[in-house]
Amino acid sequence: MKKYHIWTIGCQMNVADSTHVGAELEKLGYEPTGTIDEADVVVLNTCVVRQSAENKALGKLGSLKPWRLQNPDRTLALMGCMVGVRPSPKLLNAFPWVDVFMAPSEARPLVEHIRNRMTAEELRQAEARQLVFRHQLQDEAYPIASLKHLSLAGETPVAAYVPVVYGCSHACTYCIIPFRRGIERSRPLQEIADETRGLVAQGVREITLLGQIVDRYGYDFEGGRPNLVDLLEAVHEIEGLWRIRFLTSHPSYMNDALLEAVARLPKLMPHIEVPIQAGDDEVLARMKRGYTAEDYRRLVARIREIIPDVAIHTDIIVGFPGETDAQFQQTYDILEDLRLEKAHLARYSPRPGTVSARRMEDDVPDAEKRRRHQLLEAQHERISAELNRRWLNETVEVLVEDMHKGKWRGRTPQNRLVFFEDDRNLRGRLVDVTITWTGPWSMQGVAADRLAVARDIPTGLIVH
Repeated sequence: MKKYHIWTIGCQMNVADSTHVGAELEKLGYEPTGTIDEADVVVLNTCVVRQSAENKALGKLGSLKPWRLQNPDRTLALMGCMVGVRPSPKLLNAFPWVDVFMAPSEARPLVEHIRNRMTAEELRQAEARQLVFRHQLQDEAYPIASLKHLSLAGETPVAAYVPVVYGCSHACTYCIIPFRRGIERSRPLQEIADETRGLVAQGVREITLLGQIVDRYGYDFEGGRPNLVDLLEAVHEIEGLWRIRFLTSHPSYMNDALLEAVARLPKLMPHIEVPIQAGDDEVLARMKRGYTAEDYRRLVARIREIIPDVAIHTDIIVGFPGETDAQFQQTYDILEDLRLEKAHLARYSPRPGTVSARRMEDDVPDAEKRRRHQLLEAQHERISAELNRRWLNETVEVLVEDMHKGKWRGRTPQNRLVFFEDDRNLRGRLVDVTITWTGPWSMQGVAADRLAVARDIPTGLIVH
């Protein structure tokens, strides 16, 4: 059987896109491999949000040139934000050994390329495989389209991503996403619900609904409905689904109705990702974020008021053009005051074509960006360690995802990472774990009285 390998870097949306591509390749008769030299098809799913991610993708492209050229039957595909909505002539000319260029979230070019190279017999076998696949899912509750984003081979993941909004129309001055992923497009509610049912049918127990600004789901629909609350309520009704998360939110679009839905619906986890990006109003204005630091403080207070046991995550960019020491200190101070559970930190790097790259001088030296980044890292480590220490000797519910270095690994409702040892097979189960050790990035414990709240995942539908 022919094999494929997918290399993915970047955001959760890229992970979802890669599983979609994997599913489409498996329908054509391919199986996954972790070794590039064994693969007949290699897909690079790229990110260019940061220069470091783009550099890794370019390095991988260069390293694959000999692999591709030594065998004309192989296929190399480039996907994601490096390609964008339409590949530029410059990109096409720079990498002539790439066979297929694919826009983000779009598997069709690769599927068509492979089908055009298949023999009549291979096409017949692929069609037969599709018929078997359809027969296995011939049920109104699990439509065939529902498995769009889940690879069919191998072990079913416990948690999966479901894109609900593609692209973005907000256009922060530093962000390249609108240029590479296009304008905001919400998927139909029924399509998302069907996909989620299909994932659950295969054994998925937690989903994360994805959007660049997920709160804006439905804004492009006539009348603005259904909206994100409508979608969450619909997905919440799916039997067999245990946990629901959504990300990423935006301070300007998060409202009480959404927060109250999280508090009201038991399957919605008390975990909110809402980036501030900077703590100074002038920097926020240059970023075109649309809110002030005080607005963000009020939002955090409101989130905690409505969802008392919530964990709030944020994003920070240091060294944005024009950011002074005093303005950086504002960012440091607001993080110190708010004591958020997690902060994703990044040093500013100009992205070609963005407003900040065209109109603002990248005037904060790299050494200063690194210094500020390190200060926030140390602060975040200290605050996270203090927050996690509160869970010592407490019992928490953990959805077990997999085994890692001899220990079971899973997450609490607040998305805290927990490790514990146990000789039972607990993958895909909800387990009460008593915490015996805490650190800044994870916690460790033991299954409470070795009595797992164990709801077995039924055998998934696997198609080889």
